[in-house]
Amino acid sequence: MMSVLADLALEVEAATALALRLARTFEASATTADRALARLATPAAKYWVCKRAPMVALEAMEVLGGNGYVEESPLPRLYREAPVNSIWEGSGNVICLDVMRAVRREPAAVDALLAELDDARGADRHLDRCAEALRAELAGLGDDAASGRRLAQAIALALAGAALVRHAPPFVADAYCATRLHADMAFGGAAFGVLPASVDAAPIIARSSGR
Repeated sequence: MMSVLADLALEVEAATALALRLARTFEASATTADRALARLATPAAKYWVCKRAPMVALEAMEVLGGNGYVEESPLPRLYREAPVNSIWEGSGNVICLDVMRAVRREPAAVDALLAELDDARGADRHLDRCAEALRAELAGLGDDAASGRRLAQAIALALAGAALVRHAPPFVADAYCATRLHADMAFGGAAFGVLPASVDAAPIIARSSGR
């Protein structure tokens, strides 16, 4: 259970860090690079966070068991309504096609994304490898629309990892990058609660609960 709770906490903090980094690109003081980054990061972040929200709500319900299922808890409503994010914001496929369109038509957006990841280079080996894999993926992007989801997911994960290594404690950033940006994970997926034994779950849980 400690592993599950810590994994959920990592997901929530990463989504928050990603959203706040994206919000900064829309501020009046945003740089030209920030505005270019927004064009690519917005649909990628929207896609990934909307896809993960129902899974987070589901796992949280399971943690509480029957108490999380009955209507006295807010979780059933959150779980029912979580999928509407992906529907109202545009279906996942449409959003991912927008990511691919931005890559093809707006090279400044790609340059801004890679610069953002380069700024975090050296902070975490998993993030560095993910950034290099993403760079190669972007350079070799073809016309196969089916690759859109993989690309959007990888962009969102890499940006979240970069935000965490800059602003989160090492025990959070290291755990996130090791479990989300591993070569087999950044372009794939996994269930919650599969953190490796090397991850210390206690401080992650304590941080997420405000202790």
